[in-house]
Amino acid sequence: MIKIIAVGKLKERYLTEAAAEYAKRLNGYTRLEIIQVPDEKCPETAPDAVREQVKIKEGSKILDNITDKEYVITLEIKGKKLTSEGFAQHLETLWNSSKPDIDFVIGGSLGLSAEVSDRADFKLSFSDMTFPHQLMRVILMEQIYRAFKIIRNEPYHK
Repeated sequence: MIKIIAVGKLKERYLTEAAAEYAKRLNGYTRLEIIQVPDEKCPETAPDAVREQVKIKEGSKILDNITDKEYVITLEIKGKKLTSEGFAQHLETLWNSSKPDIDFVIGGSLGLSAEVSDRADFKLSFSDMTFPHQLMRVILMEQIYRAFKIIRNEPYHK
């Protein structure tokens, strides 16, 4: 099973439609659960201490949805970068292990709390660039779908 735990709701129609399309595609490969935890409001000009408190509150909500039995992959800029083939290989290894249930965690606009990052079994980066966390959900879902296609040697556009 794959669980995506993401801070905030998808708000833009094009993102909700893309996520729904990839959820439909993934349905043929795995059970997918998407958990949206509410984002905390934070003014743009908030001091660092307030911003840290927001990340801690969001992090607590994220951790409430993770069990000890699950393998946790956080999406972080400082995480490890993989090719699509390397990502597929990593997932296939996990599915054949004692922890086949994988949680992917996408933080909010301020990122992840230290507690969530520390809970990660693997920290994954898609780029040195920063992406909107809502768009990242769609990108992640596409890459999970691509991984299944690679693992099963099924054709998929390059």
